[in-house]
Amino acid sequence: MKVFKFGGASVKDAQGVKNVGLILNKYPKEKIVVVVSAMGKITNALESLVRSKDSKETERILGEIKKYHMDIANELFTDKKNPIFGILDDEFSKLKQIVSSNNSSFYEKYDQVVSLGEVLSTYLVSYALNASGTNNQWVDARNIVSTDDNYREGKVDFDKTKSNAQATIIPALEAKGVVITQGFIGKAPNGKTVTLGREGSDYTAAILAYCLDAESVTIWKDVPGVLNADPKWFDDTVKIDHLSYQDAIELSYYGATVIHPKTIKPLQNKGIPLFVKSFVKPDETGTMVDNNFSHLPVPCFIFKINQVLISISPKDFSFIVEENLSGIFNELAKQRVKVNVMENSALNFSICMDDDTEKIPALTAALKENFRVLYNKNLELITIRYYDQATIDRVCTNKKVLMEHKSRYTVQLVVQEK
Repeated sequence: MKVFKFGGASVKDAQGVKNVGLILNKYPKEKIVVVVSAMGKITNALESLVRSKDSKETERILGEIKKYHMDIANELFTDKKNPIFGILDDEFSKLKQIVSSNNSSFYEKYDQVVSLGEVLSTYLVSYALNASGTNNQWVDARNIVSTDDNYREGKVDFDKTKSNAQATIIPALEAKGVVITQGFIGKAPNGKTVTLGREGSDYTAAILAYCLDAESVTIWKDVPGVLNADPKWFDDTVKIDHLSYQDAIELSYYGATVIHPKTIKPLQNKGIPLFVKSFVKPDETGTMVDNNFSHLPVPCFIFKINQVLISISPKDFSFIVEENLSGIFNELAKQRVKVNVMENSALNFSICMDDDTEKIPALTAALKENFRVLYNKNLELITIRYYDQATIDRVCTNKKVLMEHKSRYTVQLVVQEK
C-alpha cells in the first residue's frame, strides 16, 4: 500500500484533477491512499474569509470561493444531476453558517472555516475519479486523525488515529483499491475540527503511512523533486536525487517549503521512504528521502521574508540568565510564536521570527513589562545548509547582516537591504 499526497497546485483546476486520475492509473495493481490539499490558493482565500470585517466583504469572498469550485465542477461533470452539485451546495451552506456565527474564539472559528477547503477539494476529486472509471472511496479525515483542541496546530494522538485508520481505511482499500481523504485536518475530543498547521497535508500523509505501515509516501509537486533552492530566488537550481531523513528534517525545519517540518518523524520511526516527484512529469525519478545519510553535494539555500528581529534586554542591566530566559520563553509559548533563530549575549537576547500581525504586537507588549524591547521589521532570514564562505558572500551582496549564527553544517543570516 502506498500513500500519495497532491498539493493545491496539482488540483488547482479541472485538468489538474484529471491528471490525478492519470497518475493513479499508472499504478493499477496498487492500493493507494490519496491525501489531497485545498485547491489552488483556496486556503488563503478562506483565511481572508475568517478575517473579513463586514458582511459585504464576507459575501464577496464567499462568492468568489464558491464560483471557483463550481466552475471546476461544471468543467468536470457534464451530467448536471451528478450528486456532487448538491454536496457542494451543502458544504457552502455550512461554510456560510460558520462564518456568520460568533459562538467561538478566533482560532476555533479559523479551523472550522479553513478546513473546508480540503473537504471541498476531495469531494471534487473523488467524484471526478469515480465518473472517469477510477473507483475510490471518499473518507473523512476528521474521523481518522484524532487530535487535541490546540486549534491551528493540533497535536496528533497516534494511538487513536492508528485504530481509526485501520478500522476505516483498510476495509475501504480492500473494497475500492483507492481512498481519497483530506490533508491538514483532524478532530478534537470535543468534536470540533482542528488543523495541523499550514501546509500540513504532507504531515497527514506521513501520519497515515505510519498508522497503516505503508510501503512509501509520494508527494506530488510542480517541481522535479527537492531542489537546493527555491526557483523564484535562484535561476541555477540543482535537483537533489537523494536526501537523508536528517537533512530533510533540517531543511524543512529551517523553512524549505517542499516538505512540511513534521512529515519526516513518523516516516523515520518506521523506515518508510519518502519520494518527491513531479505531477507534470510523473515518470521521472524525483527525490528519494530515507535513512541513508550522506553529505549533500551542493549547498542548500532557504529564504524567508517578512521577518522581525526582536532584541530583549533587562531594564536594570542585569545579565540574561536562566530566570530571564524562562520568562521570555514562557511568553513566547503563551503567544504561540515560533522562533526561527536566536542568539544571546550577557545583556541581550535576540530572536528572529515571522512577522505575524496578530502575535507580534501582543508579544512585544508583554515583554515590555519587564524588559527593554527593540525590533527591526522587513528583514530576510537566509539559511544555508552545507555552506562555505563563497556561498555566504553570494547571498549577502547588497545586504546588511544583523545577525549571523553558525553551526557545523548550517549558517543562518538575518539581513536587510542596504
